[in-house]
Amino acid sequence: MLAALREAGTVHCSVGLHRDDVGDVAVVGGGGPLFSLFTISWRDTGVAPRGVTAARAVTSAGGHARIEFAELPCGPATFAETVSVPAPGSGLPQRPLLRLHAYLPHPDCRRLAVLTLATTAPERGDEYRAILRLIAGSVGFESPPGDAGGGA
Repeated sequence: MLAALREAGTVHCSVGLHRDDVGDVAVVGGGGPLFSLFTISWRDTGVAPRGVTAARAVTSAGGHARIEFAELPCGPATFAETVSVPAPGSGLPQRPLLRLHAYLPHPDCRRLAVLTLATTAPERGDEYRAILRLIAGSVGFESPPGDAGGGA
């Protein structure tokens, strides 16, 4: 799985497992575990103004919902989400998977940082959206000393 993520341009991956302690745990989630996966990926893009690149990121891939444009400290960004269910017979649990995306164009206008937060708890979407917005708002494209790459 990690090799497949790397081939898709993923440079960071974090797995989350934590107890559902929001709201009435007796009714929603039952206080059970919540699972999430956070990734940061790079995508090469055609040279264009950063706002155009951010808009293209959500319009080029179908199925996005809740599309929003934002000005973050690092520049323009778009947020969007998708929901999918594994195919019947795949052997995977038939639970919906909520994938939240933040698309942040690099100042060189040639690359796009894609932050994705996926969870099997779509009923906690508001909380996961807030987490992704906080993460996206903390992104900077400055190079650390000794590195000319300009990473995120």
